[in-house]
Amino acid sequence: KTIKDLKPTHIAVTFDLPGGTFRHEAFEEYKAHRVKQPQELYDQIPMVKDILEGFDIPVYEAEGYEADDVIGTLSKKAPKDTEVIIVTGDLDTLQLVDERTKVLTSRKGLSDTVIYDEAAVKERYGLKPCQMIDYKAMRGDASDNLPGLRGIGEKGATSLLKEYGTIE
Repeated sequence: KTIKDLKPTHIAVTFDLPGGTFRHEAFEEYKAHRVKQPQELYDQIPMVKDILEGFDIPVYEAEGYEADDVIGTLSKKAPKDTEVIIVTGDLDTLQLVDERTKVLTSRKGLSDTVIYDEAAVKERYGLKPCQMIDYKAMRGDASDNLPGLRGIGEKGATSLLKEYGTIE
């Protein structure tokens, strides 16, 4: 559907590799409470990779890094005159949005999607994409088991970042 709708000239796919990342080394409890997906999902990944290979779509993975890290690297290494559209369900990638990088994600199902550009990030969060890292650091992230700052939630983090710009 995305290929049909967007008609991209280039495509790359990333996957997480098994094992920890540098984040696990820095914070042992990183993603400690995340529920493991059913084995059936993991069993399908080699088949997906075979299909991608059949379509000549490159797969990028890096040991010790998450797929998000690889996505970030690919988006920043793309030629400067290229529009980059990251297709993901992970809103952590909103920090990568800039004048040439957008994030396409689903709201509900495969047919209800939204493309986040700088204006859409600002409209939803009241912040610039470059502030999303500080926002997550301040408010925490339950899905990654990151505690954030005691007493600071979404509203507090947004308010402080609107007033001061950065966590520094």
